[in-house]
Amino acid sequence: MESIANYSESIKALKSAILSSRYKAVTFVNKELLLLYFTVGKFISEKIKKEKWGAKVIDNLSSDLQAELPGLRGFSATGIKRIRFFFESWEEHIYIKPSVTEQLSVIYTDEITISPTVLDQIQLIDIEDIEFSPTVLDQIGRYFFKLSFSHHIELILATETLAEKIYYIQKTATEFWSLTTLKHHLKNKLYRNSGSLQNNFSKTISNEELRDKALQSFKDEYLLDFINLEDTDEQDERVLESGIVNNIKKFLMSLGTDFAFISNQYRLIVEDEEYFIDLLFFNRRLQCLVVFELKTGKFKPEYLGKMNFYLSALDEYVKQPHEQPSIGIILCKEKKNKVVEFSFRDFNKAMGVSTYKTSTTLPKAFKGLIPDAETFKKLMD
Repeated sequence: MESIANYSESIKALKSAILSSRYKAVTFVNKELLLLYFTVGKFISEKIKKEKWGAKVIDNLSSDLQAELPGLRGFSATGIKRIRFFFESWEEHIYIKPSVTEQLSVIYTDEITISPTVLDQIQLIDIEDIEFSPTVLDQIGRYFFKLSFSHHIELILATETLAEKIYYIQKTATEFWSLTTLKHHLKNKLYRNSGSLQNNFSKTISNEELRDKALQSFKDEYLLDFINLEDTDEQDERVLESGIVNNIKKFLMSLGTDFAFISNQYRLIVEDEEYFIDLLFFNRRLQCLVVFELKTGKFKPEYLGKMNFYLSALDEYVKQPHEQPSIGIILCKEKKNKVVEFSFRDFNKAMGVSTYKTSTTLPKAFKGLIPDAETFKKLMD
């Protein structure tokens, strides 16, 4: 029996070693590929500037490389342009030692340094949870080289500032975002919307660390582009709720990695009367229940009274002793900031007000200019 147990432990140890080795191999290959692209990008960029290489030269270069290395991937004319774009997007912040030859050669990790501005900003993100190695490259490489080339190109195309790039690099590396997830968060403007939620947390959450986490856990606006609502002004909240529940994985992606879905129309019984919460979640990072109440119209002050009641009932009947007090979010189509600000006064439960938009939402100026679905159908008959 003991030998079987030892054998089982041996299998686990071998499995762990194999997986660890594979991960290191993939990480190493990705790092070398990014360094190669940085090298090639530098070479192409300098040729374009000094020798006035044009699109025709790039096309010929791609064809000649394909002829020399049949099956070569990533070096089409478009690929070469992206490689140059990658280099030029980071050349201001990534320096190559002067001792490195000016000819085309592979840049190794000990020949590259990161500008202090980039390094400092990356270190500021959860620095207490990060153990850096002594060298500069290892500190930046903990994030930068964990992203694939496709990830880098996507975030460079979709961001404007260095702070945005650093934010998405950090989040992608630490939360293991796929390319699809990164695209979603870029489209959803996660960086701009995080921490901008209108709320009363300063009055209702006394713990400063918990308050900061709460601020970063919610957004001022959520993109519900997976829901098809022709005119949300006339739709019942149940239609919106149904669209979210039927696409709960996508909605969870919009919320973030720390949310777990508990139920929709969650039933509360208070003094023999039933009440139903639209959407109930649990946030692992905040260690609390989170309520989302859905409103397809404009925010109204009375919504907060109902939410305050729900949160009080949850804290009394549902919250576990080790959990933090519940938080509520009113998710509505539109809001007026001053109305929300005044409405928050004198409530003792942590609440916020966010808006949502769908991919089918048209600006008011365009409404009426494009025929609706029914009109299109008649035109086609």
